[in-house]
Amino acid sequence: MLAADIRTVGGKLKRRLREHGGRNDLTPSQISVLLRLEKDRSATVSSMARVEGMRPQSMSAIVTALQEAGLVSGAPDPSDGRQILMSLTPKCLKRIQEGRAARQDWLTTTISQKLSAHEQEKLHAALELLTRLVED
Repeated sequence: MLAADIRTVGGKLKRRLREHGGRNDLTPSQISVLLRLEKDRSATVSSMARVEGMRPQSMSAIVTALQEAGLVSGAPDPSDGRQILMSLTPKCLKRIQEGRAARQDWLTTTISQKLSAHEQEKLHAALELLTRLVED
C-alpha cells in the first residue's frame, strides 16, 4: 500500500508541476529529446534514436517538429561534416529555464502556504528517506 501511495502522490506532484511549467504543448517524446540535448549539449538524430530506443525515422520526425518550433537547430559536425549535430536554441534554453523557475516558485509557495513549519520539517525528513530509496 505504501509503495502505491508514493507512486500516486509522485504522479500527482509531477502533473501539478507540469501544469505550472508551461510545456503543455510538447509531447513526452519531444520533452525527452530536449532534455537529452540539454544534458549532452549536442547529438545527431541517429545517436539520439539509439539512446531513446527508437527508429531514426521516428526521431527525425520529432526533431523536425522541434526545429519548426524553433527549439532545436542543426549544424555540421566539426569532426565529420556529413553528420548534423542538433542542439538547443537560445529560445529553448530560455523556455526551459523559465519553466523550471515557474515550477520551483509554485512548489515553494505551495509548501509555505499549505504546511506549517513542523510539517515542513517532516516533509524534509521524508524527502531524505525518499532520496535514500532512489540512490544506487
